[in-house]
Amino acid sequence: MIILAATPIGNLGDASTRLREALGTATVIASEDTRVTQRLLAALGIDNRPRLIALHEHNERQKAAELVELARDDDLLVLSDAGMPTVSDPGFPLVAAAAAAGVVVTVIPGPSAVVTALAVSGLPTDRFAFEGFLPRKAGERGRRLAELAGDRRTLVFFEGPSRVAASLEAFAEAFGADRPAAVCRELTKLHEEVRRGPLGELVAWAADGVRGEIVIVVGGAGDVVVDADAALERVLGLAASGTRLKDAASLVAAETGLGKRELYEAALASRDGR
Repeated sequence: MIILAATPIGNLGDASTRLREALGTATVIASEDTRVTQRLLAALGIDNRPRLIALHEHNERQKAAELVELARDDDLLVLSDAGMPTVSDPGFPLVAAAAAAGVVVTVIPGPSAVVTALAVSGLPTDRFAFEGFLPRKAGERGRRLAELAGDRRTLVFFEGPSRVAASLEAFAEAFGADRPAAVCRELTKLHEEVRRGPLGELVAWAADGVRGEIVIVVGGAGDVVVDADAALERVLGLAASGTRLKDAASLVAAETGLGKRELYEAALASRDGR
């Protein structure tokens, strides 16, 4: 079978008994970075020396079929550098290929930066969406955030330290400076920090730079605006950001309960100056 195993996101004490047992008995491990896996084995005092196969974003689609066949005859332990494989980390193509081929996939659960940040953010946890890393290109990033602006779920993002300030500025522009958020830094590590506040305040806080591994949690949209004029402005705003007009009308219709056809026709009329 294929065994997806969560590894510590910072504190080695979070390595579960099941993870330690799996690392100690594995004959083959597919990992995001084999050097990280070797350091993990050493840090946990595990003297097992399994065969290590690199499985990362640049080769996972090519490797999937080979690894699925390997897992027919032997257990294959799959690791990312930290947290749960497949969650913004390598592994999804392998799991999809295994499911299609009828090979069993199981999980050794454990640490996850997504739910850890959500839990400490102080923001609603009953409904949330994980958005991973934002697109690097400004246009694509703007379109993604425009689509999310009306989402009422709490949103969770990964971000690199060099881009935190720019991303917070983009959030504030798309969602409003008053939208509550939390920047979670170095979770489970010695210098763990959670900075909470409105996006506008967090932009100012991050201006001088932020270090470490970062998760940003942003509160969902407040009460949905059902005023027809406001809804029309949102459709036009999404379209101006690059969303197709029909798609923008569909998004706003879903958010507000207004008719998709009526919103689309009103947007067409507004753009044509009628």
